[in-house]
Amino acid sequence: MNETRVGTRELKSRLSEYLRLVKAGQTVVVTERGKVIGHIMPVPLTLEQRMQALADAGFLVWNGNKKLKPRHPKIINRSDSLISDIVIEDRR
Repeated sequence: MNETRVGTRELKSRLSEYLRLVKAGQTVVVTERGKVIGHIMPVPLTLEQRMQALADAGFLVWNGNKKLKPRHPKIINRSDSLISDIVIEDRR
């Protein structure tokens, strides 16, 4: 991720320029006397926008017509042990 650091005084005097950077996908780190006080970040892409970007890059085939719904994975434990017991045993 691209990051640009800027002090509050310079940010105030050149705000339009830094907002153009944010629109282009960069994060602007705002500092005051050398200490970070905030971040100006671009709005995250929607699921459809991310899927379209993957399709444009050739990683998947998607026509963009069907509305995508998030899927939640289903985990089925077929043993008599609890998942928490298996995790604790694995940590030992």
